[in-house]
This record gives sequence, structure tokens and C-alpha cells, in this order.
Amino acid sequence: AADRRWRGPHPRTASRVGPTMLTRAIRTVAQPLAGRVAVRAVSSTASAMAGGDPRVFGPDTTGASSDKALKAVSDSMDYGSSDSYFEKARRAPGDQTKKRAFTYFVLGGAKFVYASTVRFAIVNALATMSASADVLALASVEVDLGAIPLSETVTVKWRGKPVFIRNRTEEQIAECADTPAGLRDPQTDAERTENPKWLVILGICTHLGCVPMSNAGDYNGWYCPCHGSHYDGSGRIRRGPAPLNLEIPPYKFVGEDKLILG
Repeated sequence: AADRRWRGPHPRTASRVGPTMLTRAIRTVAQPLAGRVAVRAVSSTASAMAGGDPRVFGPDTTGASSDKALKAVSDSMDYGSSDSYFEKARRAPGDQTKKRAFTYFVLGGAKFVYASTVRFAIVNALATMSASADVLALASVEVDLGAIPLSETVTVKWRGKPVFIRNRTEEQIAECADTPAGLRDPQTDAERTENPKWLVILGICTHLGCVPMSNAGDYNGWYCPCHGSHYDGSGRIRRGPAPLNLEIPPYKFVGEDKLILG
């Protein structure tokens, strides 16, 4: 029996038929997988196998004509994917004007919410630092002066501190009118009173914060028994370790019989 195994092309037709068939087969496989580089490599291989036979590839393919031919082949090739689902599922671009308006609306709304949140936080922080209602109620105290007898001293509480209010007689006013020399904290009686009849002073010793005793001491004023400070009828320090006169709190008269502290 004859051996039917294929032993390649006949030697006489190998130079013409073999390279042509091989080139077509290689191009068919390489075309969807590579670009211009693959085509150039395949063409060079086929040209070398054909020995530059003009019957297969035409004239010389090694110059500018070769580049043009390869470019034409490359441009005609389709490198797209066989999967066309992406192209089918792709959405067409919408109206950019409407999208821009929606974007501005979202950004503006977000900024408004952020600004409102910051404002709310600041207002709450300031509210916690402000005085409460009970503190504001004690910030000012109204005193009925008609209830204080002549030459008497009453003590009222203002912001947690004692305040001495004395209804002075003419003799007491005259006694405090003179300003002795050598005072530790020089002040006239007129500087310490708005109305000479009424003396309003803070009942805290300027030495160590004790509360002096009214109508006591060597000068018919106030006396601090803790360390022996003597104040006169105007609240000025006359003897003892206290460095300053008794403090004058803020106050004002409302009519003839009303006084408001604070």
C-alpha cells in the first residue's frame, strides 16, 4: 500500500505555493491578536521564506513602499473585541445643563446644612457660657431705703457678698467730711458717696476677706476682729493691716426711696 502521509509540498512548487499558503495561515491567526508589529513580523518572515519572489509579494517590500503597504494593512484591520455587550449597554450622554443644575443644587444644599450645623454648635457653646436665670436674677438687687432707720446700718446680700448700707445723720456726715492727713488709701467722703446721706460699701475686709463688724472700732465705723483693722464712718482704713478702703459696689438711686445694686 502506498504511504499517504503528507511529506510537504513538491520541491518544484515549494518556492511558490509553500510560502503563499503559510503566509495566509499566519496572517489569519495573527490578525485578531496583534497590531502593526505582528503584521510587520509576519510579512518579513513570509518575504524571507519566499526569497523576495515578486509573484507573491510584488516588487521589493523593504523600502518606503513596504511601510505604506503595512500601514494600509494595519488600518484595515479591526482590533475591536468580539464582546459587544459594553457597546450595547452603554448609556447615551444626557443633557449637561440639567446635570449641572442638579449638581449645583446638591452642593448648595450640603453647604447650607454644614453652615447650619456649625451655627447651631456655636450658639449652644455660647449659651452654656452665659449666666443662668438665677444668676441673672441675683445680678441686681433692689433695696427699699425707707425701711432703714436713721443712723442705722443694714446688710443685704448681693452676688453672694455682704453689702453695708448706712443711713447717716448730719453729725456722721460732718465727721466724715474732713480728710485726715496720712491716710493709707486717700479718698474724700464725696468721692465715696453719691448721696452724702447714704453710704453703700462692700462688707469685705481688704486684708484677708473677713466681714467687719458695723458700728464698732475706734472711729465709729467698722472693725475687723480677725486682725484688728479699723475703718471710719466712710469706710476708709485708719488703723490695722488692711491695705485699702472698703470697696464701693456699683449702685444707683431710683427715686428717693429705692436703690438698685449692680
